[in-house]
Amino acid sequence: MTRESRRPEGGSASDEVAPADPVRNAFDRGVMACGRLAAWLVFVAMVISVFEVIMRYAFGSPTSWVHESVVMLVAVSFALGGPAALACNRHIRVRVLYDSVGPKAKLWLDRFNDLVTFLFCLGMTYAATVMFWDASHNPLGEWQLERSGTAWNPPIPALVKGMILVALAIMCVQALLHLGQSLRGKPAPDPDDMEGTA
Repeated sequence: MTRESRRPEGGSASDEVAPADPVRNAFDRGVMACGRLAAWLVFVAMVISVFEVIMRYAFGSPTSWVHESVVMLVAVSFALGGPAALACNRHIRVRVLYDSVGPKAKLWLDRFNDLVTFLFCLGMTYAATVMFWDASHNPLGEWQLERSGTAWNPPIPALVKGMILVALAIMCVQALLHLGQSLRGKPAPDPDDMEGTA
């Protein structure tokens, strides 16, 4: 559905009804705002990649930090993309059953989906906690960040695993809030009604 198809016959663009809000609560709005900022990490990765190419081929002076920095920036942006997709209800889904039932059944399917999402995110958050603990502590239990093992040797593996934990914890909170809303009878926004709004 496009904006043109939502416009009433003979109506102008100013008569157009505002599209549905793609987020379900204030927490999701905050996640979307942070997601828009985190999206700039890809741009930063591109800029430092261009810097590396110029330094390597124009000046014969390659860097030792660009490749690992780019990997970290892109990994963090991907990790934070999960909460952003969940916030605006744009995650991947199979809608064959959902689209074939009425509003009351859709609400029950939303409740089931939100419960499964919460349980999945809870389990993944636990796994990410274990993964981050292993990456941030030595075998004696002392704080020691896992390092990349390269000549530069930054603690990027531990930092990325920490961001995965943060992203999954955010998704766990989101899923719990979504479950609460669906249990109170507030259906999830329909992505088909939100084209171009995310």
